[in-house]
Amino acid sequence: MARPEQVLLLEPPHELKFRGPFSDVVTTTLKLSNPTDRNVCFKVKTTAPRRYCVRPNSGIIDAGTSINVSVMLQPFDYDPNEKSKHKFMVQSVVAPPDMTDMEGVWKEAKPDELMDSKLRCVFDMPVENEKTHDTESNKMMSSSLLKSDSSSLPLKSMSSTLDDGEVKKIMEECKRLQMEAQRLREENKQIREDDGLRMRKSNVMSSQHTSIGMKKEEGLSARTMALIVLFFVVGIIVGKLVL
Repeated sequence: MARPEQVLLLEPPHELKFRGPFSDVVTTTLKLSNPTDRNVCFKVKTTAPRRYCVRPNSGIIDAGTSINVSVMLQPFDYDPNEKSKHKFMVQSVVAPPDMTDMEGVWKEAKPDELMDSKLRCVFDMPVENEKTHDTESNKMMSSSLLKSDSSSLPLKSMSSTLDDGEVKKIMEECKRLQMEAQRLREENKQIREDDGLRMRKSNVMSSQHTSIGMKKEEGLSARTMALIVLFFVVGIIVGKLVL
């Protein structure tokens, strides 16, 4: 049995184009519109789930409204000679009026109620002089998407935000570290002053010991000379007496 025709309008309708360079996350947008008067459940699937991050990858589109799906291609080594075989499929089913559980709708949906549309992926590497501009654009778009939908991302670091209490704790920790640094500087200054005082005392004591030693040597030298002179005089007197 042939499946019913897709009621959702896809933009772009047939292919998702990703523009390099592919050294960073490259994001493209898929717009899903529901022109009917009933709510429609949707799912976005891919043949390469490890290479893409899709937000949101499922949900409900109210009657007469549309939703933008962000498809983020993860960084990889691009080979221009390799053609992309990745594909996406948008699956949908009309939601019952009394729906309370979306997963239950998918489980209970009959094959003839499911609708799908397929899109292929196209990788486009820009010329050299356009690479820088495109890289910055992709970074800004990816950063904006990650911030706006951080609660649904798999990485915890992307979904974590600082509340007022955490900011206050960080400020208090900074103040404590500043006070600790100031205390250490003061202790270091006091240690240097104490070392200087000890060195000055040591120099004074050394000078005193040197002066005392010199005085002792001078005293000994004077006494020695006096003895020599005395012996010389005595020798002369004794000589005269003998003669």
